[in-house]
Amino acid sequence: MKRKLIRQHLYILLVLINKIIILLPLTAALGVGKFFGFLAYLILPKYSKIAKENLTRAFGSEKTPQEINKIALNVFCNLGMSAAEILSMPKIKRRSDKIIYSAGFEKIDNALKQKKGAIVVSAHFGNWELLPIYFMSRGYPSNFIARRLYYEKYDEWVKLMREHAGANVIYREESPRKIIEVLKKNELLGIMPDQDIDSIDGVFVNFFNRPAYTPSAPAAIAMKMGCPILPCFIVREGPLRHKIIIEDPVPLVNTGNQDEDVKTNTQRWSSVVESYIRKYPEQWVWMHKRWKTKSGQ
Repeated sequence: MKRKLIRQHLYILLVLINKIIILLPLTAALGVGKFFGFLAYLILPKYSKIAKENLTRAFGSEKTPQEINKIALNVFCNLGMSAAEILSMPKIKRRSDKIIYSAGFEKIDNALKQKKGAIVVSAHFGNWELLPIYFMSRGYPSNFIARRLYYEKYDEWVKLMREHAGANVIYREESPRKIIEVLKKNELLGIMPDQDIDSIDGVFVNFFNRPAYTPSAPAAIAMKMGCPILPCFIVREGPLRHKIIIEDPVPLVNTGNQDEDVKTNTQRWSSVVESYIRKYPEQWVWMHKRWKTKSGQ
């Protein structure tokens, strides 16, 4: 009951902040978002601690404690700015051609020439919620798999925001037939499988030199449907400046050993995700418990 009341109050606060942010110029809104991100870093020590612990596990002796602390702070600031952009979605959508640009989109076109659709693997990286806006602006129907949020009002608000951006959301618990239909229509299916979710099928792969439980759906779907997997990332280059990068299709193996092939193919796309996080560590959600599930559990 207490947790439900807290969620209700936070939802009311979110609605109020949304009304304020939407009235501000975009640059001012980002400044407010960055400030709230900085504030969250200070007043949510549980999550800033998790972020710093994960960064230390990942980079070990590569980075000093001071560098780790700075990256962790910037993670929160980036999320604050991303939240401000999300709350300013109507303005972002109108100016998307000036705010977002891309590299490698010809790889999407080449993949769709196979007429089997394509899986776009991304991550909770940069401002991932802006991806559907750009894909739609380029004429690509945007479908992606998501999980429902625990609090119904949050979920409704986020779903409405995503639909306004032009995204077709397929929830994890919905029929797999929806996924098959998307690919059979030769459309794109977005998945962000970079988190430890022990309630869904996964395999352990190497991630920052540690075994990490990783969703196996992208590899399993691609192998079954014969469609390519293309890693995609949106990199924040500055306030109101984002670059979407499409990587080459992941070379998939299909030896007939289903379990081993799924693991090998999952490792291949996961390694691409890791390479971007290494390059831009301040743009990933380090406060998630990525190594929560242990091998053998």
